[in-house]
Amino acid sequence: MASMFSSSEISKSATTLFSAYASFAGSMMLVRSMANELIPHQLRSYLFSTFRYFFTPLSPNLTLSFDERYGMSKNQVYEAAEIYLSTKISPKTERLKVSKTRKQKHFTITLEKGETVVDLFEDVKLTWRFVCTEGQTQKPHSHSEERRLFELSFNKKHKDKVIDFYLPYVLVKAEEIKNQDKMIKLYSKQCPFIDFEDDGRKNGGSWGSIILEHPATFDTLAMDPDLKKMIIDDLERFLKRKEYYKKVGRAWKRGYLLFGPPGTGKSSLVAAMANYLNSEVLERPIEKKYYKQEEPQPAKSGFTRQLTLSGILNCIDGLWSSCGDERIIVFTTNYKERLDPALLRPGRMDMHIHMSYCTTHGFRLLASNYLGIDSTKYNPFFGEIDGLLKSTEASPAEVAEELMKNEDANAALKGLVNFLKRKRDEGNEIKNRATDDSEVSSSFKRLNA
Repeated sequence: MASMFSSSEISKSATTLFSAYASFAGSMMLVRSMANELIPHQLRSYLFSTFRYFFTPLSPNLTLSFDERYGMSKNQVYEAAEIYLSTKISPKTERLKVSKTRKQKHFTITLEKGETVVDLFEDVKLTWRFVCTEGQTQKPHSHSEERRLFELSFNKKHKDKVIDFYLPYVLVKAEEIKNQDKMIKLYSKQCPFIDFEDDGRKNGGSWGSIILEHPATFDTLAMDPDLKKMIIDDLERFLKRKEYYKKVGRAWKRGYLLFGPPGTGKSSLVAAMANYLNSEVLERPIEKKYYKQEEPQPAKSGFTRQLTLSGILNCIDGLWSSCGDERIIVFTTNYKERLDPALLRPGRMDMHIHMSYCTTHGFRLLASNYLGIDSTKYNPFFGEIDGLLKSTEASPAEVAEELMKNEDANAALKGLVNFLKRKRDEGNEIKNRATDDSEVSSSFKRLNA
């Protein structure tokens, strides 16, 4: 039998419900007012957060973050993700960064900040997101630094599969991609000495890299063949001894010091080493201003700075500590004799390589490279040039410059002969002038005695 309700009964029920709701709301407001007065603010915040924790549904997703750097070193996972994700760009992506060098076969495509990429691995959906944030550095008067990282989100139940299988897969794929279009980088840095700019802020150098496109190889270097072989053998021995270095408790690093006059091929040797190893090389020129100074040098803002031996040592030792895995650092200087012995010890500069003036062997190699001359065959200019090189200080760069002045081989060799003769005569004139000055000084001393 159907129930029938009159309009008056419905109205009465509605009034009763509204009154109950108003009474409840008033009671809650009274309780809240009393709680605000009786319960401390910190305790209220804790109780509310606990209440929300129990009544808020848990997210099924887990997010991993990969910062660009891990302490002082690069984060391998970040680098791998950047390379790997360049091959996973979807049509839905709105902003991309594109770059290319002359040596690269393909464009390098990377994500802009905020963009996401969805990947699929064994039926697991993974979402990558590139994030850039700015944070203030701990150093006073310093600018904010940009923090760059990748975030990877997925369902929590796939955590083990992602960490144990997917991330190693990304590392392997990134290495394959990198080897397909590998670029050799040369890293260089200004030693972090204390410098005061006009605004009084401390300014330190920072590492930078360039794509190494120098064509120099050990085959084209104009240097003694025995010295070449010694350098190559040393490089090969170093690369094969990773476990040995670990066994004896030493960092897997190798330092080379190239010293000699300007133009003797120090930079070309650095490039040849990098091309031979097909690997990154760190280069640290020891400039004249970094030599130990007895007197402080005035700075442009009115302060003074002391370029001390300790500062140089900290710079060099810092290079080792800031690098991971194997690293080769090449130090270059024109004045080895001015360096403190503490700089030259093994562990900082393990192998010292003297880059000399051009030798007869170096000249023949340059003649073959620049003029296509067969050095095993007789040439009427070779004997005279050999004799001049033994008595004249000419750098390989100077010899090469003369050989490039004429495409005709005989004309170029004749020009080199004339150049070496001028260098010889200028050198003799300087020596004679120094001898005369010395004799005049000795005579003056005798007269005053």
